[in-house]
Amino acid sequence: TEEAKNKILNEKVCTHLNARQLEAVATYLISKNSTISTAQKIEVPKDAKCPICGMFVAKYPKWVALMKDAKGNKLYFDGVKDMMKYYFNNPNEKFDTILVSDFYTLKPLDAKKAWFVIGSNVYGPMGEELIPFRTEEDAKVFMQEHYGKKIIRFDEIKEDYLY
Repeated sequence: TEEAKNKILNEKVCTHLNARQLEAVATYLISKNSTISTAQKIEVPKDAKCPICGMFVAKYPKWVALMKDAKGNKLYFDGVKDMMKYYFNNPNEKFDTILVSDFYTLKPLDAKKAWFVIGSNVYGPMGEELIPFRTEEDAKVFMQEHYGKKIIRFDEIKEDYLY
């Protein structure tokens, strides 16, 4: 909860809280799977297979993506590209949580808040990949260093980009 408390303090979200209240708010936010997370990476069961390509996801920790529905069912993917293929091909499924791994830190990141670089010279397990970042600045640096073509947000991802 220390990371969550620091984030609350640094972003001046709740400036009027005493120490006990701050601890309670941080604990609550973490328990609600908010964007404040202390997880170091998305934990993947060793036997989890990508529902798109069938690869064992745990072998590729740098590329892990996760979708979780309201019942707690989890789907693991070996990259954002395969996750988005599933997302587009199953429009009637609703997911409460869609997480990707930040390229630099591997920390879980809400996919709907991420910045993605497309068309770079960095390849994932399935070839060209949508590379996720927590900040636009990180995406810009990566794009420049790795010849990326474009930076997009989750809602700008088109199915054409996946093939």
